[in-house]
Amino acid sequence: MKTAAILLSGFTFAAAALASGAPAAAKPDLAKGQATATQLCAACHTADGSRGSPANPILQGQHPEYLAKQLHEFKDGKRKNAVMQGMAATLSDEDIRNVSAFYASKTAKPGFAKNKELVSLGEKIYRGGIADRQIPACASCHTPTGAGMPAQYPRIGGQHSDYTEAQLNAFRAGTRGNNAQMLAIAAKMNDREIKAVSDYIAGLR
Repeated sequence: MKTAAILLSGFTFAAAALASGAPAAAKPDLAKGQATATQLCAACHTADGSRGSPANPILQGQHPEYLAKQLHEFKDGKRKNAVMQGMAATLSDEDIRNVSAFYASKTAKPGFAKNKELVSLGEKIYRGGIADRQIPACASCHTPTGAGMPAQYPRIGGQHSDYTEAQLNAFRAGTRGNNAQMLAIAAKMNDREIKAVSDYIAGLR
């Protein structure tokens, strides 16, 4: 009787899954992701998404859900960048899933802060925010080590300070508009604060 009940339960679950019409999520193909990365992405992001030009983000170890979200938003025009919009337009959903998983499978090398004069200010903002202007601590969403949270907040620890600074400035100016929360936060920060927290983030590990 117990065996029959287990079998019946299994059949019921399978029938419900089929009835829902929800297909199983396809498993990413890292080899195909690497091929796409080599063909389309390596010129700007290096072959494995490592520490290339400071103007471009380090992709190694980034959450695959976040990378996929950004690529889809470039493709849909929600995030503006002429180069990335052109590149993303050529990618299928499968390509995006595979290349995002490929970069996420790599381990990012640690970075370092460069500006000793601003590091204490950067740490203060990252860990405690700026209370009198209602600027929350970066760590509250991106975690104390900058690891972020999958699908919600990107890994930022060790990211190029130049790139982080450019993105915060873009949020502040409204030229990057695909995250309402970051638009509101960056709008309250001045140049020195943005530079300080960007440099501090570069050294997080």
